[in-house]
Order: sequence, then structure tokens, then C-alpha cells
Amino acid sequence: NPDAQLPEVYPSAADLYQRELTSLQQQSPDGSLSHPELLVAVEMLSSVVLINRALDVGDRNSMWRQLASAVTGLSNVEDEYAQRYAQRLKAVAREEGSDYLTWNDIQACVDQVNLTIQEEHERIVAIGQINEALDGGDPQNTLEALLHSAAKLTDVDPSVAQHYYDKLLEARREKAHVRTNSCVYTHTHTHTQWVCFGTELLDWVGFGTELLDSCDNGSDWMKHWVKGGHNYYYNLKTGEGSWTEPADFLQNNTQLNKEDIQSVVSGVTTTYNREQLWLANESLIAKLQAGCRGYLVRKGLKERKDFLKSQDPAITTIQVRGQTLPFLWTWSESQYFLDSSNPFSSPSQRFLPSDLLLQCINDVVKIQAFIRANKARDDYKTLINADDPPMAVVRKFVHLLDHSDQDFQEELDLMRLREEVVTNIRSNQQLENDLNLMDIKIGLLVKNKITLQEVVSHSNKLTKKNKGELSNLMMMNKQRGGLKALSKEKRLKLEAYQYLFYLLQTNPTYLAKLIFQMPQNKSTKFMDSVIFTLYNYASNQREEYLLLKLFKTALQEEIKSKVDQIQEIVTGNPTVIKMVVSFNRGARGQNALRQILAPVVKEIMDDKTLNIKTDPVDIYKSWVNQMETQTGEASKLPYEVTPEQAMSHEEVRTRLEASIKNMRTVTDKFLSAIIVSVDKIPYGMRFTSKVLKDTLHEKFPDATEDELLKIVGNLLYYRYMNPAIVAPDAFDIIDLSAGGQLTTDQRRNLGSIAKMLQHAASNKMFLGDNAHLNPINEYLSSSYQKFRRFFLAACDVPSLEDKFNVDQYSDLVTLQKPVIYISIGEVINTHTLLLDHQDAIASEHNDPIHELLEDLGEVPTIESLIGENPLPPGDPNRETMGKTEVSLTLANKFDVPGEANAEMDARTLLLKIGGREADPRSVPWGIFTPAPQQHMTPPLFSPFQEVEYQRAMQRRAIRDAKTPEKMKQAKPVVDDSLTLQGKKDKIRSNLQRLAELGKVHPENRYQDLINDIAKDIRNQRRYRQRRKAELVKLQQTNAALNSKTAFYNVQIDYYNQYIKTCMDNLASNKGDTKAKKSKQVSQKYTAARLHEKGVLIEIEDLQTNQFKNVIFEISPSEAVGVFDVKAKFMGVHLETLQLEYQDLLQLQYEGVAVMKLFDRATINVNLLIFLLNKKFYGK
Repeated sequence: NPDAQLPEVYPSAADLYQRELTSLQQQSPDGSLSHPELLVAVEMLSSVVLINRALDVGDRNSMWRQLASAVTGLSNVEDEYAQRYAQRLKAVAREEGSDYLTWNDIQACVDQVNLTIQEEHERIVAIGQINEALDGGDPQNTLEALLHSAAKLTDVDPSVAQHYYDKLLEARREKAHVRTNSCVYTHTHTHTQWVCFGTELLDWVGFGTELLDSCDNGSDWMKHWVKGGHNYYYNLKTGEGSWTEPADFLQNNTQLNKEDIQSVVSGVTTTYNREQLWLANESLIAKLQAGCRGYLVRKGLKERKDFLKSQDPAITTIQVRGQTLPFLWTWSESQYFLDSSNPFSSPSQRFLPSDLLLQCINDVVKIQAFIRANKARDDYKTLINADDPPMAVVRKFVHLLDHSDQDFQEELDLMRLREEVVTNIRSNQQLENDLNLMDIKIGLLVKNKITLQEVVSHSNKLTKKNKGELSNLMMMNKQRGGLKALSKEKRLKLEAYQYLFYLLQTNPTYLAKLIFQMPQNKSTKFMDSVIFTLYNYASNQREEYLLLKLFKTALQEEIKSKVDQIQEIVTGNPTVIKMVVSFNRGARGQNALRQILAPVVKEIMDDKTLNIKTDPVDIYKSWVNQMETQTGEASKLPYEVTPEQAMSHEEVRTRLEASIKNMRTVTDKFLSAIIVSVDKIPYGMRFTSKVLKDTLHEKFPDATEDELLKIVGNLLYYRYMNPAIVAPDAFDIIDLSAGGQLTTDQRRNLGSIAKMLQHAASNKMFLGDNAHLNPINEYLSSSYQKFRRFFLAACDVPSLEDKFNVDQYSDLVTLQKPVIYISIGEVINTHTLLLDHQDAIASEHNDPIHELLEDLGEVPTIESLIGENPLPPGDPNRETMGKTEVSLTLANKFDVPGEANAEMDARTLLLKIGGREADPRSVPWGIFTPAPQQHMTPPLFSPFQEVEYQRAMQRRAIRDAKTPEKMKQAKPVVDDSLTLQGKKDKIRSNLQRLAELGKVHPENRYQDLINDIAKDIRNQRRYRQRRKAELVKLQQTNAALNSKTAFYNVQIDYYNQYIKTCMDNLASNKGDTKAKKSKQVSQKYTAARLHEKGVLIEIEDLQTNQFKNVIFEISPSEAVGVFDVKAKFMGVHLETLQLEYQDLLQLQYEGVAVMKLFDRATINVNLLIFLLNKKFYGK
């Protein structure tokens, strides 16, 4: 109650106030407390509350201020005991278990600490006296010092004063320090003695028996040697002991002394320790034994192999004999059949072998199956592993090149999924761009209170676009015309574009050179719109292979032509690097970043107590604010200080050290997550890093490996990972609800961590202005070594061909033709750029691209490709028509080689013979047998084989009839109408041509060609496996894209709800209609008046004193947000222009302060917006 006029009280400590004041009231003589007594008591209790709070939060400074304060009323409080007071108070608080320590508890703690410290001082003095007595050399003085009460020594026996003196001198002389684990050692040693005693009891008994059997001399004295060279004498009967030798001393010979016992104990302990050592190293011993046994086994195996190798001639002889046995068996059966036909032979002689064979038929079948299975396995291993597989083995597995119905179905599923993925990617990109634009417009609406018409219209457009799928824009053109119209002229145009884009897609040199022929802003737009579309956003392995090949070629071209200094890669913004990072941080690489960073980012965000501040000034200001908040008084410290002044305060240094420690801890978590995730980084990023490192090393051979790895780190960490750490919400690393955002502390923490990792990745130390962070430099150096190993591992990737299993025949082997989905505007834009720069991208006149561009002719209009009537140049429908998409089934015009190109001709012949484009089962394999051995083989062809060949052709025709049109090959390279003999003649002719070209060699039985066929069989298997994996991957990608679309729809609903709220507020604030109309009349101002308001800055070629002759008339037009501005000079109308309010807001958003009107008048943009708001919108 303020009327009580008492000091500030704390409601959370109500129990403390109640308990203590009640106690004081009971102690008062009259049973009540006066106002002065209450004033003092409440003030003391509030100080006690503050002490308890300081203890809870660990604020030592605040606690000490309250302890030393006169308000608290504590007595005997010493400044130098502050640390001890704090420790004692914390201990008492834990022991008491209550919420608050009382004033009496605190005073008792103070007194207890003072008493303890006083006793410590007295003990120190007593120890000093003991040392002085030792220096004096008098054992009696040493005894008196030991008996002094301040020394706190117990069980001191005056009779052994001399021994005390000797031992203390020895201890001081050796400066022995008692180890903290002596007790543990003693316990373990004692336990070991008892274990050894139990195991070696017989040794003890035997040893003691020998001593008892010896003659007893009857002496009562025993002498024991103790450490330090002293002897102790003990009487067995009286139990007395002495450090001096008794008169007539004789050693008893029936008792064990220490040396006897120690020798037995040491022996037993040594045996036990040796046994434990063997047990502890049992695993190592087992490994050693296994290694020895393995060596012996390998040695025996090698000897066995050497023996078998030496017996090769004998084994070959046995196998030859074994192969002749079937013929001998057949011959013997024939002879038996002939003999059995003799009517003079007996029945038993005729049927005996057949009966015997029937009895063993099951065993024969099993043996044959076993032999065939082993033979098939051996043949398959030969096909897979052999460098030169035999033709007989290849012929057995050539049927694997056939395409089944499942192959066709999977290919159709792949085509459908690829189309859906590309469509969804483009739809999401357009949706994201529209959402970003709406976000900007809503921001301008809030900031400038602009009218809502444009935002609402944009929202309606967005919603309408989102209701239908983007694929609806890819519908067929009208029948009367368009690129895909049914006419010869349009068909040739379509094929020409398909040939052109196939060449651009498969030959990266053209696009790589074209990128650097354009300005950077145009090249970036071209890459984002056309290149990714051309490669279907790398939706399958073929397109990803070609896109990465383009990146490689373009990066090499850029380094070769644009980079003069190695550091330009880091300091500049290379076009290809930017494109690679943008692509790999998109839908494909975003999931990788999420897997790597999401767990640690979420952990940092969930830690609400984490507050990383490394700027001493910020820490200083935060400390001052905290003190003022706690005390309620203005701080006497200055608020504005330099970093050096801030670091002069102990509290700032303490907080900085704690912040640095926290930063190192969390940075370690990020670093550990990054360096173990090398396999999660997209292959495209790793391959680009390898190309970057190798290309830079090739151009700058003197550069060290550290310099190259720092540039690789700039790509992998700074450009790829760092932005995702700084802004995880922007890169979909974490999930936030609609409208949610990161707090300032969270962003600062992540920014500090990212800065630390960037310094570690580039091996950059904190120096100069960041000298206060010098303690981190050692940590940065060690972290760089981890990053260095990470960068080296990231660059260790297979080549593109090995990764994607692609060669020059891949497009000819695949079932389906490549298809791209591209807008009409992008087609025309690409065509225009190629015509403008064709000499730069292809200097050779016989380059294929010149022929293709010549076939296309001039650049067509949008209307001609769509099939619409020509539109005026400014018609807005032209832009919409340009976004219409068309699918192009790419084909290679130069598939069929000319006679002049012998190399391409050789490749085509290889395809024809090797079965890549023919039915493998229809190839007459016997043609590969060399002529000298033809007499060893049966006739190559027979009427039966001709019939089988015709059946194979019929089966192929039926299969081709079922094949979808999109998956049929462009044209057959082998005439299936040929007979078997005709095909034989054709193959022999081709083989002869290949031999002339040096591609095959009859001397080795055309083994080169057989190797290519075997490679095709292996690749076909890998392709099927890869296709199944790609199906799964595309399904996952499609699901992720649908999820992203759903998320965007949630944002759209959120924005629409916000716009609706704004419209409701606008409707509720409508003013008088008449007053509103009055605001819409035109406004006239002289230039002088506008200059006075600050709206007009200057008019070129016109003095300020002539501004009164210039009149500006501003009037709203019929369109919302558009104003007509008229300029008059001395009453003569000069010019009229239209000014869009939205353009002014955009200029203000972009930070443009001034603009030109009529190319002469300089206007202040912000003040012009203010004027329009005031005069026309009533704001």
C-alpha cells in the first residue's frame, strides 16, 4: 500500500516478509511494530530478497553489493572474503532447502566464514612455528610445536619425539608431496595382498613351517627396518617398542619380519599381475594368432596354386581326353545298336545298357543340372569380370539386351513422372515469384497506405493461376497453324528446332561460349529461364549428366578467359559459380542442406538461454541496461564507450569469455555436422569443386594446395552452406508457420556461428579491430585442418562418365527420345541470341550449328509459332502468349553419317553389327569365326536356322507394334527385310570396312567388337537398376514438390486473409463522399511553391527566380493510381506526362531519392508521395 510509505517490497517473497515480521512483532514488548521499526525491517528484508535472487542467478556483483550495504545491517563483513561468503551461502541454501535464506542465516554464514578463516590463519602460524623448531635442531621444541592447539594435530605421542623430528626432517628434505590417490592405491594394494594370500596359502604355510622347525634362540626382541633407514625394536612379550637398540639385543629367529613377508607378497603379486596382463590383452593375442594362422593358410594356398600351375599340361591332357569320351560313348552306343540289331544276339545282350541307364536316370539329371548351373555361373562371372570375354559366353547372354513389356511400362512411368516434375517445378517457381511480388506490395501497402486495387487484382490473378495446372498452358495449338500444325512447312520448322536444341543440349561448348557473350544481367536471366528448361532441371540422370557437363565446360571457359588472379574467384561473383550454387540449393540440393544443417540449427533455436555476443560494446551496453533494470537507478557509467574502454571492465571480460566459450561449443556442433556429411553433399557441388580445383591448378601451377582448397571452401561452405546457416528460414532448412519468423537473438547467434565457420574454412584469424577474439585463433587453426580434410574428401569424386555410366552411344541405346518443355518466348529468345553470336560460339564455317541455323532462317514471331493473328507491338496478350509452353522431342540430325566422316561411319557400323539397334538374336554369330577354323564348325546356316530367323523377325514386328510412338527409335539402321543370308553378307561387308578403318582385327577373332557387345549387356543391367532407382527418386521429388505447393497455398490463404482484413479496415474508415470528391479535383502549383515545399529541387536551364512562371497541374486520371501532370510556362502549355503512383512507391522501395520529370525537373520522390497522399487520398 503506497500510504504505508515503506521501501520497495517484492511480492514473490511474501512468505519471508510474513515470517520475519511476525517474529519481530512477537519479540516486541508491546506486541506491535512502530513505523520506524517497520521501515528498517522491510528495508533489511528487501535487501535479503535481493541477495537470494543474486544467488539464484549467479550474479556475484549484485550479491556482494547487498552484503556490504549498510541497509542490510550485517556485521563483520570483510571485502576480501566475498568469494568465501558466496560459496558458504550457496551451500547453506542447498542444505536448507527453503526458497529464501533469512537474515539470521546470512549473518550466521558470515560469522562462520570469519571464524573458519581465523582458524586457518592460526593454523598457518602454528605450521610456521613447527618449521622454525625443525630449523633449530631441537626435538623437544619440535614436540612442543606439534602439541600446540592451533596446529590441530591429534594423537601426538611425546615418547617418540625423536622419531617425529627425524621423519619431518626427511620429509622436508625430500619435498615429498602426498598424491591424492594414495588411499585408492593402498586399498587396491591391500586387496591384491589378500587375493594373493588366498591363492598362495600353501607357500606361506610351507615357509612358516621351515622357520618353526629351526632352532628357537628364545629372544623376546624383533627388529624391523622402516623406510628412511630407521630401525624399530619391538618386545614380543611386553608389547613395548623403542627406536633405540635395547641392551643385549638378540633377534628372534622364529618370527617373520617385513622383508620375509614382502618377498612372498611381491612374488605372488607379480604372478597375479602377469595373469591379468594376459587377460587384458586377450583380444590382441587372438588377432596375432589369427594373423599367423592366416599367413600359414595363404602360404599353403600359394603353394597349392603353384603346384596346380605346374601341372597345367597334364590337366589339359586330361580335359582333352574327357571331352572325347562323349563321342566315344555315342560311338559305342551306335555299335551296340548295330550289334543288337543282329538277330543272332540274345535279348539280354540287346537291352542291358538301356536298363542300366533307366535305373540311374535321376542321378544323371541331377549331375547334369549341377554341371549346367556351375557352367552358367562361371560364364556370367566371365562376362562381368573378364577383359576379353569369349564369343560363346557373350552369345549365351545376348538375350539380356531384349526389351520386355516391363521395360516399356517403366519407361512410360519415367516419362510421365519427368513431365510432372518439370511442370511442378515451373509451377512452383512461378508461384514463388508471384508470392514474392505480393509480399513486396503488401509491405508497401502497410508502409505507404497505398490503395488496394493493384494488390487485390494481383491476388485474384494468382488464385486463378493456381486453380489450374500449368500443364493446361501446354495444350496443342489451334488446328489452323502453330509450330505443331499438320503441314509440311510447320513440320520442317518443328524438326529444325528439335535438331537445334538437341545439339545445344549435348554439346555444351555453344552455351558455355554464349553465356559470356552477353552482359551479366542478361546472361543470368538467360540461364535461369532457358538453360535449366533445356535440361529439364536435371530431372533424370541423362539431363543431370549433360547439365554438369555444361557447368564444367562453362567454368573452364570462364577461368580461362575471365580470371587473371586466383583470388578473383573469391572476391568476384563468377557467373558459373553463381549458377551452380543456385541450382544445387534448389529443389535437388535443398533436401541435402536440410539433412546436414536442420538438426543443429533446430537445437540452437530451441536453446532460449543461448545469447552469443562478441562485440565488447554490445556486451557493455547490455550489462549497463541490466544493472539499471535491477537497481531502478541510472548507472553512473557512460553509455557510449569504445571497445577498449568496454574491455577494461571485469564484468565485460567475464561475459565475453562466457560468450566465446558458448560460441566455440555450438560452432563445434556445426563443424562436426558438416565434416561428416561429405557423402550428403550433392554430386554436382562436389564435381564442380573438383573441376574448379583442377582448372585453377592448371592455369596457376605455382599456387599451393592450401590456396586451392581455400577457394574450394569458398564454394562449398561460404557460397553453398553459409547463407543457409545465416537465414535457415529463407532456404527451407527449418519449418515455420505462416507469418512466423526468427527472433533477433536467434539470427545474431546463427550469424556469429556462420562468421566463425567462415573464418575457419578460409583459415582467417581475428586481428585488428577483432583483437579481443584472439583466444579463438588457435581454435580456428585446428578447425581449418578439419575443413581441409573435408574439402579434399569432397573433391574426391568419380568422373561424370563413371558416375552416370554414360558413353557416346547412350542416346542410341535408350528406348525413349529426350523431351523438353519450353515456352515459345524462350525458343524465340534462344534463336535470336544464337543468330546474333553464331560467329563467336562457332568460328568454324563447317560447324553443325551453322547448318541448323540456316535451316531455321529468320527469327519467327510469337503469333506465327502459336498460330494466332498478328497483334500490335504493345498488346499485353503478347507476353501471355509468349509463356505458352510446347514440348519438343529432341533428335540428332547428324545420326546418319556421311561417307566423308570415316570415324562416325565406324561407330555406326559398330552399332549395326553389335546389336545396339538390331535384334541380337538375329545376328549370325558364326560369322565371327575366322576362316582357318571354319572346317571345325558345322555349316553356318541351314534351312532350320532360316525358319528360326523368320520367326524372330515376326516376333520383333509384333513387339514394335506394341511400342509407344514416343519410345520408338528415329529410324532403323539395319534393314529387317533382309534374309539371313543377306544379313550375313551385310555383316561381312561391314566387318571388312571396320577392319580397314582399324576398329576391329580379324586376327583376334574380332574381340574388340565382342567386348563392346559384352559392355552393352553389362550396361543394360545397370541401366535397369538405375531406372528403378530413378523411379523411386522421381516419386519422392514429386511428393516433395506437391508438399511445397501445399505450403505455398497456405501462404496464399494467409495473404488473402490479410488483404481482406485491410479491405475491411478501409471500408470502416470511409469518410464523407462529398469531402472525398473534393479531394479528386486537379491541383495546381507554381514551381516556386513546390520548391518551397521541397518537392521540386531544380529545373535545368532555369533560374530560381523564374520558378513563379512555371505551373504544374496534377490531376487524377480514370485509371486508379495514375496521374496526369501538365507543365506550363508563362501560361503556355508545354508537355503532359502520366505518373503512376505504383512506380513512385517502387522507386521509394528501391531507395531512389530523386527522379526526373519532363527530362528537366528534378523531383524529391518521398515528398512527392507525401503530397499525393495528402491531396488525393486524404492521408
